[in-house]
Amino acid sequence: MSYAEHLREWYGLPVFDFPGPEDEGNDKADDLPAADAVAWRISTDTYDAEESWPEALARFAATVDTTRVRAIVVGAVEEAYDGDAGLKPVYGALLDARAELPSLRALFLGDMESEECEISWINQADVGPLLHAFPDLEEFGVRGASGLEFPAVSHRRLRTLVVESGGMPADAVRGIAASDLPALEHLDLWLGISDYGGDSELGDLAPILDGARLPRLRHLALRNCEYQDEIATAVASAPVVARLETLDLSMGVLTDDGATALLDGQPLTHLKRLDLHHHYISGPLQQRIRETLEPAGVRLDLDKDNAEEDEYDGRTWRYVAVGE
Repeated sequence: MSYAEHLREWYGLPVFDFPGPEDEGNDKADDLPAADAVAWRISTDTYDAEESWPEALARFAATVDTTRVRAIVVGAVEEAYDGDAGLKPVYGALLDARAELPSLRALFLGDMESEECEISWINQADVGPLLHAFPDLEEFGVRGASGLEFPAVSHRRLRTLVVESGGMPADAVRGIAASDLPALEHLDLWLGISDYGGDSELGDLAPILDGARLPRLRHLALRNCEYQDEIATAVASAPVVARLETLDLSMGVLTDDGATALLDGQPLTHLKRLDLHHHYISGPLQQRIRETLEPAGVRLDLDKDNAEEDEYDGRTWRYVAVGE
């Protein structure tokens, strides 16, 4: 798979592209779905945009009954790579429009493919005000973590939280870990690498692995990480694992060390699914994983997924799936 593909579904709804200004007056602009039937992707051109994203949102509000809109996906944004601009105007426009979006339950920021903006070039901002302004959100996602701020928040209804990145700032990881999210069922963090701002450490994840703040968590993904072995070793005895249905440690630098720790730790036979794709686990140990978990009905993903080692200057180099 490509790790920077456009979303096809959000909040259980198909994603529909709101027509651009160039489509005004044609069938594409006239034949729109019901306001609550789709997740609306609102985009501009990344380069030389005809309109700004706030202008696109205003045109959307003039066209669609926003009081019924349940899901918005922020797609391409002009100059998303610009640290002085990026998605900050998007945040401001959404905050200004909150009264017009009483039914909004799902929001995704930065749904861009690499041709529009590389994931580690997407500039985000402080998501705290957005989560405070939309207390009824049930799903919230972010792609790109440059400039991302995620202070500890209290949100009573959020069920899904996704941060996709090539490098997630440690402060943002700690903010999520310290947040009060009693309804959260699905947590997916792409931690990334230090070359792209991923400066978190295993200790930053301790409150998540403890699980006390996340009583309803059922799906945990801590992936795309250069210290994936450390995570796997900690997961082997983490209290949160006993209540999980799915565990995802994919896309990172997972080797025999981490996989052995997983197998030698607490039982994982209660899981419905264990995802380890893009890994550096040897064939014999992969077979041991299968023999241990598949008879219990655990669905496994052990696809190597183009994970390849390089030998250079006397060292073995291994890579996460998503960096730049």
